[in-house]
Amino acid sequence: MTDSFPQILRRDPRAEWIARNRLHPLHDSVMAANGAEVRGPSGLLRKNPHVIGFIGPNGIKRIDRANTSSGLMAGKKRSSTTQDVELPLHQVIDPTGYIVVVPDMVGGRLTTHDKDILGLGHSLIKEYADNMAVVAVCFGESKETQFELAGVDRLIHLSSAEYEGFSPEARLAALQHIHQIYQPKHWLFPDSINGGTDLASRLSARIGERAAAQAWQVSIAQTVCRGASASLDIKRETPRILMLLEECGNAINETRHEVLPLTLDRFEMTDTRIEDNGLVDVDPNAVPLAEAEFILSAGNGIHNWEQFHACAKALGATEGASRVAVDDGFMPRARQVGASGTWVTAQVYLAVGISGAIQHMQGIGQCDKVIAINTDAGCDMVKRADLAVIGDSEEVLQALMALANERKGVLLDDALPKEENHVA
Repeated sequence: MTDSFPQILRRDPRAEWIARNRLHPLHDSVMAANGAEVRGPSGLLRKNPHVIGFIGPNGIKRIDRANTSSGLMAGKKRSSTTQDVELPLHQVIDPTGYIVVVPDMVGGRLTTHDKDILGLGHSLIKEYADNMAVVAVCFGESKETQFELAGVDRLIHLSSAEYEGFSPEARLAALQHIHQIYQPKHWLFPDSINGGTDLASRLSARIGERAAAQAWQVSIAQTVCRGASASLDIKRETPRILMLLEECGNAINETRHEVLPLTLDRFEMTDTRIEDNGLVDVDPNAVPLAEAEFILSAGNGIHNWEQFHACAKALGATEGASRVAVDDGFMPRARQVGASGTWVTAQVYLAVGISGAIQHMQGIGQCDKVIAINTDAGCDMVKRADLAVIGDSEEVLQALMALANERKGVLLDDALPKEENHVA
């Protein structure tokens, strides 16, 4: 006789409750054990779209940008064991061809946009199934220390004075020289306002190649580009020059690369007609929140608003605020950050006294670096932050102002107005 008893599905109500409570200390370990599926209170299986590698309805795979999948959260602190693991070395000996990436290098460092494009370069090489290398071309000062983890096989770093600042003519001449020497299979540029689009357009006109703009799905045979304000997709044969959107590829996170230097022979520089006179000083608060690169944002934990405004001025930051601070009348509605306010994409977002409501966290999702100043070490903003300072906001802001004024060569006491002394 065969066992005819039906299979009984046994549930763990406690584990299901922990899976639904993202603030529970065991939430990360339970979610890692369950994978992409969790069981809801009604007993139905639910897919978790926040799991690394989850493929959404649009076919885009979720990328682990913070590298949180390599180690679980333990004691509300990210495990440091992943730092001891040495990734395998990817070597390209005697490459037969090159794919050249010209990153924006905002602030002298690779952005997430740049890393996506470097990952796409390696994806194209896998399709070609050839012994090719990814070359990164960097201009001016470089502060990047992890080229090897971003997928750079060869590096051309042009740090001469003529490449500093806004120097499209000098940079174009260098790219044209690289094109003549190495004859790359593809040129990859970020489609951005930080210089990638402008430089790619100039190179396209100079070498007579029709570039693809707003590209987001690329293979060696076909490229899909966004058109009509991202309302339709345009398919075309993959060209030699590509201007790429963010998340066009998966950033490299499983291998190390050699980053061998490539040198250029001296070449004739054309006469430049564009002169860079430096950046123009503007009021940071005149910059729209959506375009600001450095935001100092205040929440319910700010009590000394005069100090907050003074600190923003000393740091040269654009002021932002949480919904609570706006509703209380301390900041105008135009300064509200979040899903119900303005979505921001700052390079640095400094949150002071903000606990981290879900609407606010959605609004800062595209920020590169988040710094939190808070007295609550367990709040969501501290968990999200790349750097957290636990302490009184007034003391921390006072120290920041002192450091900022010291860096400018001005003592804090001299920056404050003083009473005049009259001698009789």
